[in-house]
Amino acid sequence: MPVTATAVTAVTGIAIAGYLVVVRPGNVPNSGAAIAAAAVSGSQAVAVLEQQRQQMIVLSAASHSMHLVGAPKVASQPLSATGTTSGGTSGGTTAAVAAAPPNPGTAQSIAYNMLSSFGWSPGTYFSCLNNIWTRESGWRYNAENASGAYGIPQALPGSKMATAGADWMTDPTTQIKWGLGYIQSRYGDPCSAWSFWQAHGYY
Repeated sequence: MPVTATAVTAVTGIAIAGYLVVVRPGNVPNSGAAIAAAAVSGSQAVAVLEQQRQQMIVLSAASHSMHLVGAPKVASQPLSATGTTSGGTSGGTTAAVAAAPPNPGTAQSIAYNMLSSFGWSPGTYFSCLNNIWTRESGWRYNAENASGAYGIPQALPGSKMATAGADWMTDPTTQIKWGLGYIQSRYGDPCSAWSFWQAHGYY
């Protein structure tokens, strides 16, 4: 009994497999492979296979020519005013993110410019100092507390500031000079003072 043999080539990944489909006379070629073999002529199948082979060659060459240009950097969390990462615990008394200089002519500007004379970087330590004195006095030279605390640093009693100048009641510069000296002698730096303030509500 004569038979008809049709070659069907299939591409699976990189391997190429050949299948021989045998169609007996009188049988209807209803299998998927037989239908595919009947639909695609030999020359078309060879062209498709050659095109896929060329694509695999190009992809293989590209994979060998790739190289690492760089690795992405993991973003670090910003430091809080206490020198800790947000949500973290304090591992020291390092300062906060650098602060921009305050407006000239303000008490804040006087303090910012005076920090370096105490050995502190203004851009680093001003934010801690600002946190304290904004809460203590709002940077008002005549801020007075019922307990007797007075001035920008809220010296208690206010007359303590006379060691920095006779005009301690009215001069922000004198008050700030005294306040920075107090912070240096008691806490070491403004950020350590701010850490203490956060824990106790005073400094």
